[in-house]
Amino acid sequence: MKIGSLVLDFPVVQAALSGYSDLAMRRIARRHGAVYTFGEVVLDRIALAPVGKARRTMDPAPDDHPIGGQLIGSEPEDMARAADAMVQAGYDGIDINFACPVPKVLGRRRGGYLLSQPDAALRILREVHQAVAGRRPITVKMRRGLDCSDPSDRRFFTILDGAFEIGIDAVTVHPRTVRQRYVGPSDWSFLTRVKRHVGDRVVLGSGDLFCAEDVVRMIDRTGVDGVALARGCIGNPWIFRDCRALLAGLPAPAAPTVPEQGETIAQHLAWSIEIHGERRACRIMRKFGIKYSELHPHWIQVRNAFVRTRSRQDWQAILARWYDPHGNWHGSKTGTHLRATLDYDPENGFRRGACPRF
Repeated sequence: MKIGSLVLDFPVVQAALSGYSDLAMRRIARRHGAVYTFGEVVLDRIALAPVGKARRTMDPAPDDHPIGGQLIGSEPEDMARAADAMVQAGYDGIDINFACPVPKVLGRRRGGYLLSQPDAALRILREVHQAVAGRRPITVKMRRGLDCSDPSDRRFFTILDGAFEIGIDAVTVHPRTVRQRYVGPSDWSFLTRVKRHVGDRVVLGSGDLFCAEDVVRMIDRTGVDGVALARGCIGNPWIFRDCRALLAGLPAPAAPTVPEQGETIAQHLAWSIEIHGERRACRIMRKFGIKYSELHPHWIQVRNAFVRTRSRQDWQAILARWYDPHGNWHGSKTGTHLRATLDYDPENGFRRGACPRF
């Protein structure tokens, strides 16, 4: 898949995930087959800050390439300056967020709010393109509109067409509306419509991708050029390995064994401690542990154990008890129970649904 000057050997990218896609998660994703990963969403004023912890942690590490940086904001000039700052920091691609449905973001006229304001959205893209074009690929993340109304639909396509006319290299489309947030199934038929509309322009799809079979189905059914994995890769980095196999026409690999899961969790924890310090890392990793637990044959007990973690010693105890490589895990139905797949709401968490592989 080619996005501007960026040539990827694999049409599956790790999406920007606020609160999740830090350096530790990106390293784990790359270790399991990801090639292009995005950092957490960056507010324009953070990218422009000269000093401070938030600004320091934004800069890519030497082993973290290619990496995309996703920006969110509302003022064209600030977004352009922030995009330039991210290029100078070493990002390999710049992505503009017109998709976030969180109320506090919408209230500040950022993210998904801009889908209701085509003129403002296109002014941002023009300014960013003028500041960055020729140095890095520029992409934009969109939802299908503010709501399902005809005026919202027309505004979406006004922004879509305008983005490509400006020179944006690719778009990622999540086919839920902003009003839907994360509730209900995403409408993949909208992706088919978008791809047919733009022809050979690069379109990535997103939404309800929780296993490699979902990825293959989306590409086959909609014609999109690639996909962006978001919730589906939290606690399941093996999805990248599985996608590589299926897209190459090979059989899906076996689900990761319990010891393999434990080794990955231990490495993820170690990198998180290295980056954030022990106290903060143990807090950050709790939500990852809860997601990792869904692949364990005794996922309820393991999930409950992760919920109670407070220290490195707690993590070591869980790994020793539940991921012991010498444990009697043979015959366990690792990775075959229901995964939390459908209807996620940031305030209320996951509701449970089924995925063919898990």
